[in-house]
Amino acid sequence: MGRLVLKFGGTSVANIDRIRNVARHVKREVDAGHEVAVVVSAMSGKTNELVAWCTEASPMHDAREYDAVVASGEQVTSGLLAIVLQSMGIQARSWQGWQIPIKTSDAHASARIVEIDGAELIHRFQERKEVAVIAGFQGINPATNRITTLGRGGSDTSAVAIAAAIKADRCDIYTDVDGVYTTDPRVVPKATRLDKIAFEDMLELASQGAKVLQVRSVELGMVHNMPIFVRSSFDKPEDIDPYANQPPGTLICSEEQIMENHVVTGIAFSKDEAQISVRQIEDKPGIAASIFGPLADANINVDMIVQNVSEDGKTTDLTFTVPATDYNRARETIAAAKDKIGYQRLDTATDVAKVSVIGSGMRSHAGVAAQGFAALAARNINIRAITTSEIKFSVLIDAAYTELAVRTLHTLYGLDQA
Repeated sequence: MGRLVLKFGGTSVANIDRIRNVARHVKREVDAGHEVAVVVSAMSGKTNELVAWCTEASPMHDAREYDAVVASGEQVTSGLLAIVLQSMGIQARSWQGWQIPIKTSDAHASARIVEIDGAELIHRFQERKEVAVIAGFQGINPATNRITTLGRGGSDTSAVAIAAAIKADRCDIYTDVDGVYTTDPRVVPKATRLDKIAFEDMLELASQGAKVLQVRSVELGMVHNMPIFVRSSFDKPEDIDPYANQPPGTLICSEEQIMENHVVTGIAFSKDEAQISVRQIEDKPGIAASIFGPLADANINVDMIVQNVSEDGKTTDLTFTVPATDYNRARETIAAAKDKIGYQRLDTATDVAKVSVIGSGMRSHAGVAAQGFAALAARNINIRAITTSEIKFSVLIDAAYTELAVRTLHTLYGLDQA
């Protein structure tokens, strides 16, 4: 017997029929003798509808009231799943974030979890054999006693944090795909599903554009060494053996649990990028701070940074990327600071994409990036900017070449199915 946290996303609970399917997954684990907590998202499309209502009510709405509205989507799902489980003869009750409580910071719409008291959940597992059905994506700020939400994809983070709080054996993330692939199968049909992937590799994949898991959920898993299992909610519940060592899916775990690391684990890409080049700035100490300081104050994340110094050493060009959603704000922020920065020209581009090659095996293999650059050059794909880390390199290219670049690199590093 073990203790499991099962998380189901919006498409998995999109209607009552799918909620009944989820309930059968839960029943399978309960019948196998496991103690089970379930974390649910809002039904597919509901959060977007609630956000749109807030904007329609007032474009400049109070973030605290926004959280009160959008958190209701998960409240509905948790209640409905508890009702269905009860109708199947399973002892279950729904929990909202504030009832547990899941204590968070006061950053409404993007709060961070500070503490979770899992004592009552554990008590009910042991005394009542009760399934906890928990509304994901939400918590409470103790200082203000207000409902908070964790940002888009926050139910993944809720699930991993609750798994750590109740000392679960594993956190299963049920979604509309059957695991983590070497890249997006819609772009590369030969992409393969990974049986296991290290936390570090998954963190890089998630942060560089893979949309299987929220980045913060992977961070939490790594910090607490909580195994995360990504699997499909659309597999028939009765066809899965709950006693199997590993049913279909991908286990995200510590590197020590993986027998052999491939040099490259996967290819991630993001078209949601924008490039900004600040031209002919005086090359002197503090100039970078004058550019990136105002961007930081505006809560704009900067990713790739490239600096070119002129031949005479007097001026420099500084190029960087920001999320496409922050492009207009970033451009306006830099323009507002023009007098302080002292640049001559501002060049921008939104038709760019970032392609990232990720793998822990890069630590012990030289020339991995060089091979990638040569392969892209052979395809006449121009590289605008490059960033590297110990287990990753990323290139910024014209968006029109994204699919070609991903397919080229996927084949180059031997990730295609045999």
